[in-house]
Amino acid sequence: MPGYQTKQERIAVAGVTDLVIRSLLDKQQYSDPLGEAERMGISSAMWPLFGLLWPSGAHLAARMALRPVDATERVLEIGCGLALASLVGHRRGADVTASDCHPMAAAFLAENVRLNGLAPMKYRHGHWSAAEHEHDAPEGAGPAPAEVHGHFDLIIGSDLLYERDANANLAHFIGRHASPTVEIWIVDPDRGNRPAFNRQMAEQGFAMREEKLDRVAAPGVDAYKGRLLVYRWAMALPPTSGLPLP
Repeated sequence: MPGYQTKQERIAVAGVTDLVIRSLLDKQQYSDPLGEAERMGISSAMWPLFGLLWPSGAHLAARMALRPVDATERVLEIGCGLALASLVGHRRGADVTASDCHPMAAAFLAENVRLNGLAPMKYRHGHWSAAEHEHDAPEGAGPAPAEVHGHFDLIIGSDLLYERDANANLAHFIGRHASPTVEIWIVDPDRGNRPAFNRQMAEQGFAMREEKLDRVAAPGVDAYKGRLLVYRWAMALPPTSGLPLP
């Protein structure tokens, strides 16, 4: 037994075929026998959150279902969790890389790719606060996972602003991986850290527009309050932090 319980659901996303998703059974699951999550700064309370489906992630997946696929465009999902939006894009033929810092995210993604009969999908370790949680791995822990590298034309994420980020780690991470023509989508359920993040993104050179996603409850539909934040470089050419590396 892996030390945690899971469930399997068929998830409907308008515009694409339903996806079969394996997720954790509930928020009470926890298993970190090698201390991998602890070394990354992931507490026992935070551990199960990657493995659940969240309303903001469903909104992001719905947006990915509507976006025209461009075979030349590189897409990165950050803090992907179960990567529902990435799976939608991947199924439609987009060049998607999913990323997360949770040690279990890659295995859950691989299983959900298999359950849906999809071709293998790219996954990278993406931890924008890594410098704050650098610890030597114990002997026998295995090789370090491949990190996010390169630049992307579309960077997406959902419900990423749940912690105060005084050092602007997330904004810097996005800037490092943004192409000169990047568009960034962040679906946020009106977290209190959003204004600070907007300021940090502006300091990186990004202009922002937003779209309310509020929805009232209806039969079979839960209420939702949040917004889609869309960022682009404020100038024709981005500042040094976002230029392609030599």
